[in-house]
Amino acid sequence: MIQKKVCMVGVFGTGKTSLVQRFIHSRFSEKYHSTVGVKIDRKAMTVAGQEVNLVLWDLAGRDEHQDISGSYLRGAHAAFFVVDGTRRETLTQLPDLRRIVREHAGDVPAVVALNKADLVDQWALTHDDEALLRADGVHVLRTSAKAGENVEAAFTHLGWAVLAAREGSA
Repeated sequence: MIQKKVCMVGVFGTGKTSLVQRFIHSRFSEKYHSTVGVKIDRKAMTVAGQEVNLVLWDLAGRDEHQDISGSYLRGAHAAFFVVDGTRRETLTQLPDLRRIVREHAGDVPAVVALNKADLVDQWALTHDDEALLRADGVHVLRTSAKAGENVEAAFTHLGWAVLAAREGSA
């Protein structure tokens, strides 16, 4: 079995933990619990006929008082960036977060989840925002941890990407 470290990266409150819980346990909780440090979960999945064990490092969210620890990012095979679609400022921090990941993990496969897609009345991002991310070569999906929308698809895409990167380096 192939094992790959995936770091969940984003600003506090974007839904990183909720996406992991939806993916791993098919559940969602309305209660907000801030992640302290890192929480590690695993899920095995089959991608292209190969068993892949994703080791999900759910990192504490970045805020004005705390940056992401580079030591948690070292050795990552992929990054799962989470943006809160109802809070535009979480998107404006994405380029800096991507830079931090590149500095500590290298140019690893990544996906950007524009989370909380179920809150359409509060959505703060535009189609142009998504188009700019895609033009920059980023795989972008609108997700909802609450409704389960595109959660499996986002992790599956990342599974394919880490396998492709592995084959490209072999």
